[in-house]
Amino acid sequence: MEIKNWHAEHKNSLTLGQKSADRLRNWMGSWPFIGGFLLVMVLWAGVNSLAFGNKSWDPYPYILLNLFLSMLAGLQGAILLIAAKRQDSISAAMAKHDFDTNVAAKSEIDRLIKLSEQHKDMITELHDLIKRMPGGADASDDRKQKN
Repeated sequence: MEIKNWHAEHKNSLTLGQKSADRLRNWMGSWPFIGGFLLVMVLWAGVNSLAFGNKSWDPYPYILLNLFLSMLAGLQGAILLIAAKRQDSISAAMAKHDFDTNVAAKSEIDRLIKLSEQHKDMITELHDLIKRMPGGADASDDRKQKN
């Protein structure tokens, strides 16, 4: 029976878009991303409010920053949908693999049950043959009783 590395085969079959969606999902769902995002927010506010004072490119209430955050929120919706779609396809592929594995295992179990039944029948036949043989099981039982 051939053992396949399903994960490696699946990874090799991904398109560039699918690989990019996975990388983006993994990156945006990480602590380094959250930390970096918060750092950029603090730096933006600090540089605009403290460093440049009245000559800042985006004075308080940070209209430009709000525009960028709104655009990011719009993109995040699409990114989340892409990530959810990718996760659905991964789950479907894994379910198919599990089903195929279960079918193969059932087939192997059925074959082993059949083989076990054949062995049981053969053992029963052997016991019957031994009983019918002169000096077989019945004769050895008689010898034991006489002693």
